[in-house]
Amino acid sequence: MIRLLLLSWLLPQVSCLTKRTETRSMKPFRLYENFHREGDLIVGGNLPLFRAVVKDPSFKEYFREQDHPELKLVPKNYQYILALQFAIKEINEDRTLLPNVTLGSRIYTECNFASKTMEATLSLLSTGRQMVPNYKCNRRDQLLSVIGSLDATTSRQMASILGSFKIPQLGYGSFNCDKEDETVPSSFCRIDPNQVLQCRGLVQLLLYFHWNWIGLLAPEESSGENFIQTLTPLLTQNDICVAFARRVIPETVAFLQHGKIWMKHISDLFKSDVQVVIVFLDSNTLRNLLGPMSVMKKLNKISARKVWVLTAQWDFVTEGSQKQWKGLKSFHGALSFQIYSKEVPGFAQFLSELDPHQPQADAFLCRWWRVVFDCEFLGSGLIPSRSKRKCTGEEKLEDLPAFVFSVTMTGHSYSIYNAVHSVAHALHDTMHSPGTNRAVMGGVNRLPKLQPWQEIPFARCVKRCPPGQSRRVPEEKPVCCYECISCPEGTFSNQTDATHCTSCPEDQCPNKDGDQCLLKKINFLPYQETGGVLLASLALFLSLITLLMLATFIKQRDTPIVKANNRSLTYVLLVSLLLCFLCSFLFIGRPRKVTCLLRQTTFGIVFSVAISSVLAKTITVVLAFMATKPGNMARKLLARQPANSIVLICPLIQTAICVVWLATSPPFPNLDFHSIAGEIVVECNEGSVTMFYNVLSFMGFLALASFTVAFLARKLPDSFNEAKFITFSMLVFCSVWVSFVPTYLSTKGKIMVAVEIFSILASGAGLLACIFLPKCYIILLKPNLNSREHLMRKTGI
Repeated sequence: MIRLLLLSWLLPQVSCLTKRTETRSMKPFRLYENFHREGDLIVGGNLPLFRAVVKDPSFKEYFREQDHPELKLVPKNYQYILALQFAIKEINEDRTLLPNVTLGSRIYTECNFASKTMEATLSLLSTGRQMVPNYKCNRRDQLLSVIGSLDATTSRQMASILGSFKIPQLGYGSFNCDKEDETVPSSFCRIDPNQVLQCRGLVQLLLYFHWNWIGLLAPEESSGENFIQTLTPLLTQNDICVAFARRVIPETVAFLQHGKIWMKHISDLFKSDVQVVIVFLDSNTLRNLLGPMSVMKKLNKISARKVWVLTAQWDFVTEGSQKQWKGLKSFHGALSFQIYSKEVPGFAQFLSELDPHQPQADAFLCRWWRVVFDCEFLGSGLIPSRSKRKCTGEEKLEDLPAFVFSVTMTGHSYSIYNAVHSVAHALHDTMHSPGTNRAVMGGVNRLPKLQPWQEIPFARCVKRCPPGQSRRVPEEKPVCCYECISCPEGTFSNQTDATHCTSCPEDQCPNKDGDQCLLKKINFLPYQETGGVLLASLALFLSLITLLMLATFIKQRDTPIVKANNRSLTYVLLVSLLLCFLCSFLFIGRPRKVTCLLRQTTFGIVFSVAISSVLAKTITVVLAFMATKPGNMARKLLARQPANSIVLICPLIQTAICVVWLATSPPFPNLDFHSIAGEIVVECNEGSVTMFYNVLSFMGFLALASFTVAFLARKLPDSFNEAKFITFSMLVFCSVWVSFVPTYLSTKGKIMVAVEIFSILASGAGLLACIFLPKCYIILLKPNLNSREHLMRKTGI
């Protein structure tokens, strides 16, 4: 675009009038020209070197529109002028870039006043010191381009005039991310950082520090509106809320006129709960804000104590002496985006060669030299103060503090340096290669990598939701003012400010805090655990007792107490009880396919044999006593041995039930992920629950029948029958299994297995103790009672 503008510039301009009488009759305005260096073509500049100082910072009396505040030199800003001069020097020394063309410069210093900006711009379009726009009396000193301003408002004012003459202007301006700003002439080219990228950088910065409750300060003009309109959607997309967006009056005079209003704005800002404020203001406008802030601190003895995030429009390093502006303390701890810059070869040497005594030195150098080195020149027309020394011209710039002047090119100076080179290269392409359009870029602006602070301010309306919680926005509340709720059971969140909680994988579960998933524990009853050891030991002990009893009864098989009540049934009952105790081991350990198939079926069949034997023994007792009465049918029934039929038929029925169970829906190993929170239950799925309870029901039926018969025969002579003991044993057996059902249904995992094992052992031990322990007592400790005569005498036979 610069090249196209230069093409229009090369067209014939208004011819110079030759009669001096006509020139004198125009009575042009006069404006003090700060610096002018002749050349074939002129690169103009309007750069900030001075700043306005408010004489009455309390704003009790503010200036009228025609009044101007005092202007003070900002030492750091002189580098802008030096960067422009150095770039022109490099271009003039490069004979291949613009051969036979010499660039000159004409620089004015902006004071942030509209009237002075207009005068300076019109003067750039005029000849010499006379303000006659676009009126040239010679071929030299023709205006090629204008660099500046570094302030968006001033740049717009200049562009309104330069655009009419198609003069390329490279400066700071407003932006619009969606379309071109129609209020800015096409001759204007921006050299400030890309604002869209800067907005993205601001969002990344806020996300990095987890700030989502912020304020905005922007100029009350189109650039400020564009900034807010571009930044706000990005903030909304990332759940960052804007508590307020204040517009600042950019012009110095207008600001002074509204000083009292801004004192109230500053007071509200100080009292706001917002801890982070993004400031999109240039150095001039932002300086106007520092005065009221300093006054507010003194009057109310309060401090903003906020984190200020400053965009690249603000050049902190150009503020000069710290003692000149105490208001900078209000920005202690501020974060500022830096304009890209890099070391320019030869610039340090150029600075070291500056000499205020040289005739060709610019008009700014002597005054600047006096300020930064605090000295006076002899013959300057001023009476030297006793407190100031003489300026020798040999002072070293390297000795100046960094906040006064930096020998390294700053970001704004680097932009000016690149702008001048861009103009030169565009002119080179226009003059020598009209068909080409090479773009010379000064480098890509990159934001510095931000490091986290050891301490982050609370720039939020609520505390952040830690991992393990999720956000919930109450009704009629901004999205940033959310509530934190704990993750529901079985879910987790491992991020701060999570929007929702997530379910863990099936084999994992949330930890106690709900901020991560852990592998679930495996739940089964192993031999290594205390419960497994105790149950296995108890099963072995009862099995050993049963074996000893069986051995005792076999050894004493010819004694009357063993022969009574069917000796064969006694052996069958003891063996079945032994198998009942041993089947407990099928329930201990990790369930496998074989153990799952055998566990319940073996338990059901073996216990059916045991209860059938008890029922057969009870019926045998009843029939034996009935057979002693003459003419009773019991003798015939005893001859048919009904006990053997009962012991055979009842287990066969239970076996048939188990076969149907295994054939239709057999048990199988299964992993249960949901019954117990945080654990994986390794279990034997019973397959058909109906068949499982059929097995239990049949055993209950046999136990109830045995209990009923034994209860009816409980009053028979004690020394000859065991009906009373069977009654007690069946009472224990039924009590155990009646309490087993609700307990079994209310437990899960290895506790359920332990309940069933305990029920097996307890019911078997009840049968063993109630039926056989009294007999063993007589056999081992009272052998004199184990005789036929004693038994016959007790029964009265």
